[in-house]
Amino acid sequence: MASIILSAFADEYSKNIDIQLQMLRENGIGYIEPRFIGSKNIADLTPCEAKELKVKLDGIRVSSLGSPLGKINLADNFDAHLETAKRVCETANILEADRIRMFSFYLPEGKTREECRGEVIDRLGALLDVAKAHNVNLCHENEAKIYGESPDKCLDLLQAFGGELKCVFDMGNFVLDGYKPYPDAYELLKDYISYFHIKDALYEGAVVPPGLGKGDIPAILQRHLKETGKDVLITLEPHLQTFDGLNALVGKTFENPYKYETQEIAFLDAVGKIKEIIAAL
Repeated sequence: MASIILSAFADEYSKNIDIQLQMLRENGIGYIEPRFIGSKNIADLTPCEAKELKVKLDGIRVSSLGSPLGKINLADNFDAHLETAKRVCETANILEADRIRMFSFYLPEGKTREECRGEVIDRLGALLDVAKAHNVNLCHENEAKIYGESPDKCLDLLQAFGGELKCVFDMGNFVLDGYKPYPDAYELLKDYISYFHIKDALYEGAVVPPGLGKGDIPAILQRHLKETGKDVLITLEPHLQTFDGLNALVGKTFENPYKYETQEIAFLDAVGKIKEIIAAL
């Protein structure tokens, strides 16, 4: 029977990788989507550091790399970014991960998405070529202010590459950007979804625990299990301790109704909430 496979951005619990892995083991979570290892982004690891991380994992599997690929402005140096992409793909190979999370570029000031579409497609194509050479899949995440912010622009990119580019469906990001995750966004993107980022939010701009916002997380997961008949991978990315710059990123000023004394308490509350949703499914 198909089931939910739970992974997590454990750096929201602690930047210390040993503490991250201890927390995952204590909570029965067998997968991680590594993003920050100490003060280093996963994209900046050397091959030696990636091999050291592989040893530390000791049975914890890597579901995807939480990379920042594509999270640059179209006006930035793309040749340097391609070198970063090669390093990220090498790290994915070392960690035995077949997925890499990525984005579709911030647009130069004054430029419309229509004006930038051709360049976005070209650059994504170049990144996909690097990924193919390393036998890994690039998975595009919807996020504010990039080309693929809206469901329709995500679909545009996914269709442009005939399914070669995969989708990371982030319910909370769609809500924060004013789009309805279910059924609207899900119906458009369901055929391209590789996995889900679990974040919940209110349209006013607050990020809230899984299942308590407008992300329709239970409905989407239940529907996807039924539609595909396959295991569904989800990565917990709760963002309950509002990170620096979130208000600026989503373009809203808000007071979050859910407050926590520490990031550890916040993260563990999210773990409990998503486990309740999984159990109900």
